[in-house]
Amino acid sequence: MGRRNITQVSDFILMGLTDSEEIRLVLFTLFLLIYLITVLGNVGMILIISLDSRLHTPMYFFLSHLSFLDLSYSSVITPKTLDNLLNSTKNISYPNCFIQMSCFIFLGATECFLLSSMAYDRYAAICNPLHYPIVMYTRRCWSLVFGCYLIGFMDSFVNGLCMSRLHFCKSNIIFHFFCDLSPILALSCTDTHDIEIIISTFAGSSLVLSLLTIAVSYVSILSTILKITSTSSKQKVFSTCASHLLGVTVFYGTMIFTYLKPSKSYSLGKDQIASVFYTIVIPMLNPLIYSLRNKEVKNALSRVMQKMKVAPSCPILCDPMDSIVHGILQA
Repeated sequence: MGRRNITQVSDFILMGLTDSEEIRLVLFTLFLLIYLITVLGNVGMILIISLDSRLHTPMYFFLSHLSFLDLSYSSVITPKTLDNLLNSTKNISYPNCFIQMSCFIFLGATECFLLSSMAYDRYAAICNPLHYPIVMYTRRCWSLVFGCYLIGFMDSFVNGLCMSRLHFCKSNIIFHFFCDLSPILALSCTDTHDIEIIISTFAGSSLVLSLLTIAVSYVSILSTILKITSTSSKQKVFSTCASHLLGVTVFYGTMIFTYLKPSKSYSLGKDQIASVFYTIVIPMLNPLIYSLRNKEVKNALSRVMQKMKVAPSCPILCDPMDSIVHGILQA
């Protein structure tokens, strides 16, 4: 970000969610608990998928990257939010603010397209089951994930380039708990009309393209389900999509509510509540959604736990590190 375009402002003040000390302590405790569950859930999901060979499939490959994104997503926002809830000084430097915003946009855009890739994977598995291994081969899975990260980076780069052209010469108070686009645009003493159009075009295109992919995939899936005569088969097919549909609905619902509107209509109360939900709560919910409703993940967890119990008692392996390596190799 070029600092040559920045005038007097060298740092910002994040006003946070409330001025009440009692409420801040309650929110700190709540957010800390949510963050710990988020870290435990997403790291646990990644480990289970990597340790259990039966989960080495495209579906769980994408799910492991979703867990990584959720973990990173939450870690970009929550630690600074927790720090601000405890401390009276809520300053964040200009570079750190824009790094936080860029990472947030990068991870959010990447997750949008990863969810659409997961929808395409479900389409290939349900609508073309015989060709599924050919369609979703390893290189294609990696290509899809790389494409998701690339699009996320491009969105973040364009937003960063636009925001670097702004001048901040008035207030440095951000009425939010993290560096988000709308409240920062509201602070600028530069005309933001053209920048808003560019940002909205890129964000809107990304959102529409990813949603269109999800919609087309699920229309095809629904058409295939309706052709199935067996009720039990229908339920089994639907169960493989239920978790993803729920995750998509929650994620896109809050994102659309918050961002698909002019920045002038920014509402401190409503937008902050929605932001808390998709930056702090959703990263915690995703591993719960995909594990509690998924028998394969539950069974994999049981197998991993069983191996952890058996490995230390193995008479052949005396070194604990050998036991761990043995468990991983057996997985």
